[in-house]
Amino acid sequence: MISAELTIIPIGTSGTSLSKYIAAAVSALDKVGVKYNITGMGTIIEANNPENLFNSIKMAHEAVFNEGAQRVATSVKIDDRRDKEETLEEKVLSVKKKMS
Repeated sequence: MISAELTIIPIGTSGTSLSKYIAAAVSALDKVGVKYNITGMGTIIEANNPENLFNSIKMAHEAVFNEGAQRVATSVKIDDRRDKEETLEEKVLSVKKKMS
């Protein structure tokens, strides 16, 4: 299982609200079919393999241009664990167990 934290920032927009651009990026993720979780600071993506992950990032990035942005800054942080299959939820549960 491979996961990534994705932050996409359109630059030079006419206003300060970015939600329409983020909505376009997330809609692109729906089309690709990866699992994701939207947060207030970025989107967490979970995919079965690197190819699916990178394709989903590309689609989200391009969707912001398609929404009218002329410049887009995209930051990606990737966690690719190959010794065992573990979902994002399982990673969070592991931390919560240790907090108990």
